[in-house]
Amino acid sequence: MRLSMRLGETVRTIGKGLGGIAIAGVLMLAPVVGMAAAPPAPIVQAPASPLPPPNISAAPAAGAAVATTPPAAADGATAAAPAAGSYAPMAPTPGKGMPVDGRLSFQDQYSPIGDYAMWMHDAILLPLIVVISLFVLALLMWVVVRYRRSANPVPSKTTHNVAIEIAWTLIPVLILVAVAVPSISLLAKQYKPAPKAALTVKATGYQWYWGYTYPDNGGFEVVSNMLKESSEVKAGERARTDADGPNLMAVDNRMVVPVGEPIRLQTTGSDVIHAFAVPAFWFKLDAVPGRINEKVLFIKEPGVYFGQCSELCGARHGFMPIVVEALPRPQFEAWVLAQGGTVGPAAVAAATPKKPAAGPADDPAAAPVTAAPAA
Repeated sequence: MRLSMRLGETVRTIGKGLGGIAIAGVLMLAPVVGMAAAPPAPIVQAPASPLPPPNISAAPAAGAAVATTPPAAADGATAAAPAAGSYAPMAPTPGKGMPVDGRLSFQDQYSPIGDYAMWMHDAILLPLIVVISLFVLALLMWVVVRYRRSANPVPSKTTHNVAIEIAWTLIPVLILVAVAVPSISLLAKQYKPAPKAALTVKATGYQWYWGYTYPDNGGFEVVSNMLKESSEVKAGERARTDADGPNLMAVDNRMVVPVGEPIRLQTTGSDVIHAFAVPAFWFKLDAVPGRINEKVLFIKEPGVYFGQCSELCGARHGFMPIVVEALPRPQFEAWVLAQGGTVGPAAVAAATPKKPAAGPADDPAAAPVTAAPAA
């Protein structure tokens, strides 16, 4: 009896276990069956181009004209623009904007600041230097002759002279004040901010060459390297000629700027500290990595002007010359077009930052709407 009862309980336990397993299997298979029975959710493809793409055009090769304005706007704005092929490099004038053998004074100046600095040097500093030097020389000669041993056997024991002490204190102070007034004026003129509409040119110093960027004309950069002599170049390389400039100062690509208008010249360095210096403009500005320095450059006459890096910057510091070519505005614009840049209203539009168009995330109406799949 007891054995049969135990067998019955065992059978019931096994039956309950099998029933639980069956129920669990049904519950696990139910979602799969439901998913197989439900129709698949429609796949919504995003449009190929929900927004019009930005107007991006590759820069043309040098020498090719660039059409940057529509015909309707170009009728009055760029009708007078020069042709891209009308630019021709200007030959330097001997003795102008370059060092001259045997010269004792500064180079002739071709900027208003340079004229003021030369006037200060010629009218104030140089006369003061000559007068003070002659005065000190006369004092020395008088002391040598008057107080030599044979003429003055008993030396004077005077230790103080109020009049002389006041004189040699006040006179140097007055001289320094006379020098300080025009000096401060010259500094103020050099660092006066450029007008808002001034052309911007950024000179970047590299080891050991210069790069000139024109952000107002499309942002192109001109790389300038020193030209070697014909005996130093390899096959296929360009050698210096007299039309390029003096030895060790001529370059393959010049910094071209318009004449007779203010230029916002910015300098920076790519690796070490350089210095952009052109003596004919009385212009020198350090090019420091990670910093933008800025001064106004104004050139009075067309011409080719030479300078050099004036900050010790490495092994080839003496071989990174600067050549500035100042041209009338039409010829400058022709050069810009030859480099693949922009001029006129197109240049202004290119230099003005534009507000980005709203994307699908910003415009809910433009975003595709998809229905959630059925549960």
